Amino acid sequence: MLIIGIDPGISGSICFFKDGKIIDVIEMPVMTDGKKNKRQVNGSQIYNEILKRVDHHSEDIRVIIEQVSAMPGQGVTSMFNFGQSFGILKGICSAMQLPVFFVRPAKWKKYFNLINSQKDASRTRAIEIFPYFSTQLSKKKDSNKADAILIASFYYETYKKED
Repeated sequence: MLIIGIDPGISGSICFFKDGKIIDVIEMPVMTDGKKNKRQVNGSQIYNEILKRVDHHSEDIRVIIEQVSAMPGQGVTSMFNFGQSFGILKGICSAMQLPVFFVRPAKWKKYFNLINSQKDASRTRAIEIFPYFSTQLSKKKDSNKADAILIASFYYETYKKED
């Protein structure tokens, strides 16, 4: 089974995970928009990145997107942009006819003992579980890649238990 774990948003990441192993992790494709060169997710590039790693005829595929919602203290514009990114991801997966599942941050973080921890703790945890991938998680900014990895791993681990 190919699991695609997605940490949505401009600074998010997409993890391609198969048989308990990380195949690839990419930063969220973005593009600039408007006069102020604001960044937004690049739906076309997301589609291309998923398409080149997916073979619809030969494998079982699951897309797991972190179920995000508005957070207190966030600005209206930033929350709108975040929601827009989330919607673009849902739309792309629907158009590609990929089964999409959602997981709340609290659920996957509890599974990995990350509740009430620093943002960087997910990077440390991902390195502990997948030491072979540590060179690609060497920077603090790689915590979003770690989140995508752990989202995919969470689904893999909990899905296995249901079989």
